[in-house]
Amino acid sequence: MKIFFAHPYSSWERGTNENTNGLIRRYLPKGTDFNQIDEKSLMKIQEKLNNRPRKIICYKTPKKLWILN
Repeated sequence: MKIFFAHPYSSWERGTNENTNGLIRRYLPKGTDFNQIDEKSLMKIQEKLNNRPRKIICYKTPKKLWILN
């Protein structure tokens, strides 16, 4: 398996990761104290993100792809 390491401070080399970070920031803005977030809230956010279709995976959801594998 080939392994790719992105260069530090090169966000354009981590497109899917940066996109996911942006989606998470819709729910948890910068500066959020994660000690104040309960597990139930995190699970809701996780469920929403895992059921969101993604262009990079042909508009399938991550949850659907995980179930298929």
